Amino acid sequence: MFEKFKQIRDLSLNMGSRYVSYRLKHAIRSKLGWYKKRFPTGMPQRSFISLKEWRAAGIPFFIESRESLDFPRSLSDDLISRFRESENKTYTFFNNLKLEVKDEDKWSVNPSTGYRYDMNKHWSEIQDLSAEAGDIKYVWERARFSHVYDYLRYDYHSQQAQDETVLVEIEDFIDRNPINLGPQYKCSQEISLRILNWTYALYYYKNSEQLTDQRFEKIMSAIYYQLQHVWEHIDFSRIAVRNNHAITETLMLYLSGLLFPFFPESKRWSAQGKKWFEEEIAYQIYDDGTFLQHSMNYHRVVIQLLTWAVNLSELHDDRFSDVVYQKAKKSLRFLDVCRDSKTGFLPNYGNNDGALFFKFSDADYRDYTSQLDALRATLTRTVTKKSEELNWYGLDQVEEVDIDISGIHAFEEGGYFVHNSGDTKTFLKCGAYKHRPFQADNFHLDIWKDGVNYLWDCGTYKYNTEKVYHDHFQGSAGHNTATVAGRDHMVRGRRFVWFYWIKEARGKIQEFDDRVEWDLSQVAYRNLGGIKMQRKAIKFKNEDIWTVIDKVHDRRGLDLQQHFQLNPACLPRHDRQAFARSLSGVEGKALNIKATDANGKELIAEKGEKWYSGYYGTKEKSIKLTFASNTDHITTQIKILS
Repeated sequence: MFEKFKQIRDLSLNMGSRYVSYRLKHAIRSKLGWYKKRFPTGMPQRSFISLKEWRAAGIPFFIESRESLDFPRSLSDDLISRFRESENKTYTFFNNLKLEVKDEDKWSVNPSTGYRYDMNKHWSEIQDLSAEAGDIKYVWERARFSHVYDYLRYDYHSQQAQDETVLVEIEDFIDRNPINLGPQYKCSQEISLRILNWTYALYYYKNSEQLTDQRFEKIMSAIYYQLQHVWEHIDFSRIAVRNNHAITETLMLYLSGLLFPFFPESKRWSAQGKKWFEEEIAYQIYDDGTFLQHSMNYHRVVIQLLTWAVNLSELHDDRFSDVVYQKAKKSLRFLDVCRDSKTGFLPNYGNNDGALFFKFSDADYRDYTSQLDALRATLTRTVTKKSEELNWYGLDQVEEVDIDISGIHAFEEGGYFVHNSGDTKTFLKCGAYKHRPFQADNFHLDIWKDGVNYLWDCGTYKYNTEKVYHDHFQGSAGHNTATVAGRDHMVRGRRFVWFYWIKEARGKIQEFDDRVEWDLSQVAYRNLGGIKMQRKAIKFKNEDIWTVIDKVHDRRGLDLQQHFQLNPACLPRHDRQAFARSLSGVEGKALNIKATDANGKELIAEKGEKWYSGYYGTKEKSIKLTFASNTDHITTQIKILS
């Protein structure tokens, strides 16, 4: 009981009194049914503007209509495949996972568990995390309508109209998801994304005969009530969540005045939304360009939202404050430095829920290139590589440029330290948390060469899954770091909560004539009174050799461990099959890892199969090595062999 009290006190101090008081108020309101009164059901359809008036209004958007687009058509096999699959009711979830979904189930059933949500239940009575229901993201995924871009792209490239298919599906959602009932109104970010994606479809099919007066009025009425929902519940994302959700929702409120000026409240929503959006960008993106969610993919989410925000604001002659542009440019620099030049992939670092809201190309979900270039084109009219995505944003007049990311890079506020040399990338993380951590992964090491991720971050898998997977994917031992007694650096709570955040941590990267050195330190295990840990990494120039030295002070008789997650593709086939039987390290044509303790004694690795999740909702086998010692430090040499 006393420990629980300490944890609650620790969390309260970390999150602040505003968060705590709001959470208490939210819980009381939910219990008393306040939200059922605040968010009524059975809303009548409203009419705001006729289709003819809307078409004539000429409200600026990325594109005028389908007919205004004129870039080369090229129907790819990948796009054809996804389109054919959708015709057969097989849909892509989280930009990778293929699942079959019946039409009657697509808004109400979790396809991974078969759980059917009650569509007549008020959204405030629906749990977003439930063992029985499984991960609610599965039932949200299609309802955000990001898949609409596959239909629009197929329509454009094949010149086979998909307007009836798209508009019928929007109408079907409206008919089967009455306002404020069911799981699709549980999350205001999902609502905001749905509105943005419906809006793009409306502009694309602006002149379609299938966009009838009746359909247009129904869609506009649904958009209005959903915007009203976002407005009424905005404090939840701005206070209780305060991450990419808040950026998405405040942006949607801002854009309501630009895109729907005929809604009676949109001027007020827009003015406040713009103010809040600017505040969130200034607050959530650190001064070094890193992001408070400690996640590459969630940072890309913000990149895409900034692309929408800046483009549309400038089309409407309504520029943001300078801080938005400054933080956008710094974000680009950080992600450019972390991106692998061959694949376009970034380290699979931090929480990754498969989000790619606006997918305008056939590139792999893990390839960030076109999304980064879309924002770069928005800000500077330059790109690293021309892509189809630019045309969908109306950004076709751009110049290709080379970006120099070589050398050492320190992003001290976020705690990232990167060295790039040719096609080799070394990435280490060490930061103190002033905002909520999502994984206990300080000291994590990622190594890339020639587009291959040799030592990798195992990813996320699912937010609502069995404990064994949570322990691996979110815990310290599931990363390329060091632990004491195999424990997490912090203490895990329920859902996304960690107690005893790491508050003391610092890092440094230096370049010498023959090597690059990282010096990292942290005070972890605050629940045990605090244990100081140090990691020194050395990368020798012109050689694919890394030395990693982990040292712990006052380990209190507990063993020190080093953990490494290996990409099985980096090993020859016979080693992939027989690695568990080898006697020391992992040796083969591709990779060699050996470790010694403080006395120079060679350590025998404990080897096993764990899991890797490159895409949300999927997992595959990964190789894990653990070196353990009852001395105070371990020295490991990692060598990539030609």
